[in-house]
Amino acid sequence: MAVLTFREALGQAMAEEMERDPNVFLMGEEVGLYNGAYKVSKGLLDRFGPRRVWDSPISELGFAGLGVGAAMTGTRPIIEFMTWNFGIQALDQIVNHAAKMLYMSGGQFNVPIVFRGPNGAAHMLAAQHSQAYEPMLTNIPGLKVVTCSTPYDGKGLLKAAIRDNNPVLFLESEMMYGMKGEVPDEEYIIPLGVGDIKREGTDVTLIAWNKILHKTMEAAEALAKEGISAEVLDPRTLQPLDEDLIFASVRKTHRLVIVEEAWSFGSVGSQIADRVQKECFDELDAPIGRVTNEFVPMPYNEAQEERTVPSVERIVAAVKEALYL
Repeated sequence: MAVLTFREALGQAMAEEMERDPNVFLMGEEVGLYNGAYKVSKGLLDRFGPRRVWDSPISELGFAGLGVGAAMTGTRPIIEFMTWNFGIQALDQIVNHAAKMLYMSGGQFNVPIVFRGPNGAAHMLAAQHSQAYEPMLTNIPGLKVVTCSTPYDGKGLLKAAIRDNNPVLFLESEMMYGMKGEVPDEEYIIPLGVGDIKREGTDVTLIAWNKILHKTMEAAEALAKEGISAEVLDPRTLQPLDEDLIFASVRKTHRLVIVEEAWSFGSVGSQIADRVQKECFDELDAPIGRVTNEFVPMPYNEAQEERTVPSVERIVAAVKEALYL
């Protein structure tokens, strides 16, 4: 089994899907000659040529709209945003066109398109470039929202996203592109809407996704040294959510702490908490805990940034509160 970086796994997923289906093409700023701002598309221009790897102008609204129109004609565009912080320039095309076209056309037009790029806090990129958009994006009917925490998951989920007949928003992280992990040599697909238990446990369920999952795993390891068994669950797809997996884990551990790198008001975590308290109320032995960003714009200062995002210490403290320790 090969060991790939996260960026290599994503690039491999796109290359394999472009090889398999001539209707798949990639478009975005610097995806061709520069091999991508984060080198995810390295080598794709040389391999597939300029008709399938398009360098776009700096105009997210424009090339996102071009992608939506192309998807309606039967192609399968992959639109790369240099960061989702810039992708919000294209929200009109994503929200008002990609998401609603199937419904408003009476089922005549599918929009099989993937919008992908880094999301969430980076490192000292400050308020305009370190924002998590999953609370906003999961709130739109017609969109699927996928996030991933390992090279293995990234490749399998991206291949599934490219083959999906609906618009899929694929949320990555700048901080994970160099992360290495095992990726099978043979083809595999991870279905959208299916979560994964990253660590088995019995005392408390921790739910986390994207790069904050790794801090959560560190917290679970620290808790294990104190005799606390934490189960760590990665939903992988945030819309639709694998609620059955979440409910099953909560019914096993009877306690839940949700960790997310987003602001707390109206977030994915608040939706999970609402669903769990409704479906598993009698199973809970403690109030649901949540660890989120502090409700401030992301500071540039490194120490302040560390205080703003969830830390291992805050996760451990939330678990102990749920356990009444």
